[in-house]
This record gives sequence, structure tokens and C-alpha cells, in this order.
Amino acid sequence: MIDKSQASLVEALSQIQDGSTIMIGGFGTAGQPAELIDALIELGVKDLVIVNNNAGNGDYGLAKLLKTDAVRKIICSFPRQSDSWVFDELYHAGKIELELVPQGNLACRIQAAGMGLGAVFTPTGFGTLLAEGKETRHIDGKDYVLEYPIKADFALIKAHKGDRWGNLVFNKSARNFGPIMAMAADVTIAQVSEVVELGQLDPEHIITPGIFVQHVVAVKATSPVAQ
Repeated sequence: MIDKSQASLVEALSQIQDGSTIMIGGFGTAGQPAELIDALIELGVKDLVIVNNNAGNGDYGLAKLLKTDAVRKIICSFPRQSDSWVFDELYHAGKIELELVPQGNLACRIQAAGMGLGAVFTPTGFGTLLAEGKETRHIDGKDYVLEYPIKADFALIKAHKGDRWGNLVFNKSARNFGPIMAMAADVTIAQVSEVVELGQLDPEHIITPGIFVQHVVAVKATSPVAQ
């Protein structure tokens, strides 16, 4: 019997080791798996490479992880906003590396990894500092930059509900990066508000099929951020 549900967050994360590359879903705090991040902090792993849309908000979730000095490098689109003081302090102190990726390119490179593509040509970034040292090509009258897929050892994502096979449904904008990250990681761990019985999820509403998910854990949210 296939049963991907886990009894605890720490149990679900037990495979993660020092030096892992981890994708973390969320657009700011929307869809961010905060409870999984708290468990990752409890696990105490270090030297991590994190892939996320931004670099944390306030002292919550991803920012809380950064504050522990567990992250060596972050790959993201928006490292700075009004409440990114944790990242700002670490970056200016030379304690964290940054790979800046335009948001569309970030999504495209993650998708490329999930689809098994070797690389993609994109016009975004051509002629800017972001294209320095990269292959470029003129195709059908337009200039493009060659970008390589972004893969990960693990993806930590947040969904609304799941079943024991790992099928997931999401709540509105909390869907954001979760589905493509699940496809681009060797191991995907999803926190959900409820693990339901097989057949209770409408097949037409399933966004991430269980083939892309290895672990599902039901979490009672401890934060006020929407599912």
C-alpha cells in the first residue's frame, strides 16, 4: 500500500543533510511552508543553498532560517524589500552568497529542470550584468541568453490538502512556485492542512500529482498566513 504521509515534520525532513540544495515554495509569505522551515531549523543542518522567490520577510519563515546562519547561498528574484533586514545584514557582512535571477527566468529554469530540458534560451537579461559570461544567440531576429535548469535535492512546499498518494490541491495564490518546484527536486516534502482519504480530492482540482511528491505531512498552521 502506498502511503506517503508522515507522522511529524522532523520525520519528513530526516533525509536532509548539510550542503543540500533546497527549494522553498512561496511568493513572499503566501504559500510559504513556515512550519516545515521551523522543523528544518530544528534539524540543525548547515551550508544550505536555498531557492526561493525572495530572501525572507521580517523574522518569519525563510528569514528565520537565514538568521540561524544555516544558509550559504540563496538563489532568488527579490532579495530586498522593506522587511528584508535579516538578508540585508547577512549580505553586507559577507555571510551569504546571492545569485540574482529575474522572476520569469527563475520559474523557467525550475520548469526546465522538471521537464528534463538541458537549457533554455530567454530574452530576459540580455545586454545586462545578468548575462555576463553567458552564451547568447540571435534567433529569429531577437537576442537571447542561455540559462541552465535549477535543480534541487529537496523541495519544501505548502499545499491545501493532500492524500496518502501525494496528490495535492492548492489554495488560490498559495499555489505559486510549489507545483514546478515539486517537479524539479529529487525529494518533495509537502505540508498540508489535511491528509484526506483517497478519492476525496476532485481529480480536476489536483494540481500536483503524487508522482512528484515523496512525503506529505498534515500541519496545524501556527501562523496567521493564509493556506
